[in-house]
Amino acid sequence: MTDPSYDECLVEAELRARAAYSEPHRCYHDERHLDSCLAELDSVHDLAERDCRLLRWAILWHDAVYEPGQRDNEQKSAELARFELTRCGVPEQDVAEVERLIRLTEFHRSDPGDELGRLIVSIDLAILGSDPDRYRQYAADVRTEYAHVRDPLWRTGRALVLQRLLDCDPLYPHPTFRNGLEARARENMKSELSSLGEG
Repeated sequence: MTDPSYDECLVEAELRARAAYSEPHRCYHDERHLDSCLAELDSVHDLAERDCRLLRWAILWHDAVYEPGQRDNEQKSAELARFELTRCGVPEQDVAEVERLIRLTEFHRSDPGDELGRLIVSIDLAILGSDPDRYRQYAADVRTEYAHVRDPLWRTGRALVLQRLLDCDPLYPHPTFRNGLEARARENMKSELSSLGEG
């Protein structure tokens, strides 16, 4: 039987993680993104209970630390997850796996045999394969997060990010997401990339 204090600690830790997504500077990396990722996880069937729990924790904390333009967001988010889960008594093996999964969201790459890695990368990128209107709103929200960056520099930087993603083959390492989202995601990104060159 699970120690009630263990469950209470995790609930409180998860509430703190969720609260981080409500910071005022977040326009895309907010609770909507968090909830969307959790919904994508819910749509994945045949996951073992432990695997589902590890992915859920990784999603909860994967953007818990988010400062636009900083290169250590994923590292700090992973460290925060480690701190919170460790203090609740989560086994080290599970903590280390959550930390590893969060770090994968920095470059969105995973090994072919890494089932959980393929899932979290694909889930985090699911927005790219949304319908065109939703994609345009996502792109506008990300631009708002980088409002402090002047337009020419933004266009150059954003184009590099989009091209890096387009160069991934496949974009979605998990076949379920690849089959459902890859073609539309590439169309969306190519359209945005074209618009950046028109400015």
